[in-house]
Amino acid sequence: MAKLQIIVASTRPGRVGPLIGSWVETIAVEHGGFHEVEVVDLAEVDLPFMNEPSHPRLGRYTHQHTRDWSAKVSEADAFVFVMPEYNYGYNAELKNAIDYLHHEWKYKPVGLVSYGGVSAGTRAAQMIKQVVTTLKMTPVFEAVSVPFVQEFVKDGELAPNQVMTSSAKAMLDELTRVADALRPLRSADSR
Repeated sequence: MAKLQIIVASTRPGRVGPLIGSWVETIAVEHGGFHEVEVVDLAEVDLPFMNEPSHPRLGRYTHQHTRDWSAKVSEADAFVFVMPEYNYGYNAELKNAIDYLHHEWKYKPVGLVSYGGVSAGTRAAQMIKQVVTTLKMTPVFEAVSVPFVQEFVKDGELAPNQVMTSSAKAMLDELTRVADALRPLRSADSR
């Protein structure tokens, strides 16, 4: 079985990303398709904007924060990005976190949980697919899109509707299948 990392992308004060990340964690644990589920909050990772002198594909990291981030991402077999939509795109902190690394992302599937206003973050989800496929990640078709996200926040927790819950389960089903299918490529790449 595989390890899933849920990456909470938003770092701004008053964000709802951690609430959504916690909900995804609960659903993923209940799902049972992963031997380990971990939430990774980019606000806690606190990467500076890219400050490595060499291209990430070389793996010559000079800063401890990059080596730590590399080790963390390397642990995962699959990801869920919990991401807001900012101005028709995804946020800079998520792009920065992705761009720090190269090989660590390869041959790993990613599910997208996007949120926002009327578009539910779908434009951001569409934009990030170009980036992750360049790194040989596989975005799964099944996704969770949360429109008017503040309407789903009740007493400091996310109160998902049935569409969100069934979408999350379908996304997790596909993430487990694709993570298993890509395992030989990840194993061959690590040699």
